[in-house]
Amino acid sequence: MSWAVLGAGSLGGLWAARLFRAGLPVRLLLRNASRLADYQAAGGLTLIENDQPQRLAIPAETLDAAAPVERLLLACKAYDAAPAIRALGDRLLPGAEILLLQNGIGSQQAVAELAPQARCIAVSSTEGAFRAGDHQVVFAGRGDNWLGDSGAVPAWLADLQRAAIPHQWSPDIETRLWRKFAINCAINPLTVLHDCRNGGLREHLPEVEALCRELVELLGRIDQIRAAEGLWPQVRQVIEATAANLSSMQQDVRAGRRTEITFLTGEACRRAAALELSLPALRDVHQRLLARLAERGLPCD
Repeated sequence: MSWAVLGAGSLGGLWAARLFRAGLPVRLLLRNASRLADYQAAGGLTLIENDQPQRLAIPAETLDAAAPVERLLLACKAYDAAPAIRALGDRLLPGAEILLLQNGIGSQQAVAELAPQARCIAVSSTEGAFRAGDHQVVFAGRGDNWLGDSGAVPAWLADLQRAAIPHQWSPDIETRLWRKFAINCAINPLTVLHDCRNGGLREHLPEVEALCRELVELLGRIDQIRAAEGLWPQVRQVIEATAANLSSMQQDVRAGRRTEITFLTGEACRRAAALELSLPALRDVHQRLLARLAERGLPCD
């Protein structure tokens, strides 16, 4: 069965490149004919690994092509996930499988509602990748990928093994999604507000710790106790381990792109308000971030 990859930016491009190199059937789903023409003119997708570029002529087509989609790696931004599923329409076959590789919380549920005929499998990744240019992906850091749902372990995990994509099946994937959500809420917005790499937050640890305390409180109120355990020490560890990296939100802001604020601090504030839970540090960071985005002329949703 062919892998369809929608969102061949950083992690999506990394997955597509490794699957293709392993000889597995892969095709990229691009937004429109113009994007497809640009991709074809570039000669394919270039993966840069250990400073060595490799151009891969992965087959590509537009979203409105006729071929049915049975297995989809949805690797676009969280705010594009639901529109992408709508655009695919009836190309998604009954029983199709959708791997969801989005940051934050909320987009996964939206996709599941829009595609009730499909099996939606969430993915939480600690791998590092970024776009060096159009159709160019840099593999920036090795990590792992946890994926799962409440169903049976799929046979196509063998494809990931063959493609050397690190992975672990996790029936309790929701806990990992909430854990990553909390880590991203504690780190990403502050890197934008202080205009720094992750390691720059060493100078602002009291502010990071205050966010962690409130995020632990929020996770406890929504019955995600396991996701809250040891959050502050792990956030410290992530800051050290990724000190030279730009957070995904900081990358978006510097590139003048829309951020995933709605699915990170926005979602945290929304849930806190619904619970009548006062989280002043989190609310303050969210409001300051909204103001920073507005200053730069970037969308605030």
